[in-house]
Amino acid sequence: MRRISGIAAICRAMDGAAAVSVPQYRTSTVARYSASSSKYSVRSNWYQPTRTAAHAVAGSVLFSVAATTLTEEVHAKEAVPPELRPKDIVLYQYEACPFCNKVKAFLDYYDIAYKIIEVNPISKKEIKWSDYQKVPIVIVDGETLLDSSDIIDKLFEKVRPVDSTSDADEESKWRKWVDNHLVHVLAPNIYRTTSEALESFEYITSHGNFGFTERFTVKYGGAASMYFVSKRLKKKYNITDERAALYEAAETWVDALKGRDFLGGSKPNLADLAVYGVLRPIRYLKSGRDMVENTHIGDWYSRMESAVGVSARIQA
Repeated sequence: MRRISGIAAICRAMDGAAAVSVPQYRTSTVARYSASSSKYSVRSNWYQPTRTAAHAVAGSVLFSVAATTLTEEVHAKEAVPPELRPKDIVLYQYEACPFCNKVKAFLDYYDIAYKIIEVNPISKKEIKWSDYQKVPIVIVDGETLLDSSDIIDKLFEKVRPVDSTSDADEESKWRKWVDNHLVHVLAPNIYRTTSEALESFEYITSHGNFGFTERFTVKYGGAASMYFVSKRLKKKYNITDERAALYEAAETWVDALKGRDFLGGSKPNLADLAVYGVLRPIRYLKSGRDMVENTHIGDWYSRMESAVGVSARIQA
């Protein structure tokens, strides 16, 4: 019973998103979702899986050079003046947590070094010191920050570039959309079938902080639990067709760009980083691959991969 309770805790903590080590394909997508017909037209160019070690270490793979040169230019990371950089950041996380990945996308883009402590979602022994028993938790120069959006707000205040010209209302609107809508569409898609649920938990158990005996139970028990949890979430959020909801969310975001490279214009803003962060763990799951193949989000995602670049994580 205790093991099942632990698995349920993992499922709640993940909030419906996970990633998986699967063949990572490069793609250039020109598919389009039609809201009026509820159909998808697809024209995708697929390339061979990449083997670049540096990309694997970074945790993501860039689309093909050929597709990239046709659709985008390389975008540099935002420079943070040395005097504004926090000296020490520790992130307590679950590797597959979408909210933790929001924080990492922010830190990676601003090239702010951080250490990671992977939390065991069953025992949570790594955060026993905290009354707050969720992740992410970030310690910045001795100050404890909680909740992904609040963490990003406070970090941004510390490193905010003086020349920031982002539309604050538009940015805020879409950041709320990420937390109140986009993340809720993910779980019903990731755990849509038993095979997709197993695909997700293969990654979770391989990259999470589990003891040897916990891995088997969590992988198969967690996958089974989340399969049924996803059906309840589907009902809770009035989702009729999981993939249609995911594709519609992706196209809603692309439409919000209004032809711009990023919502922030020529550079990503906090809303871009939030969308990218929560999608990054699922990009190479079946649901993420389907999303890129069947919508227009692929070009924006590719630009974000280029802009965010390699991880700023350092060894703890």
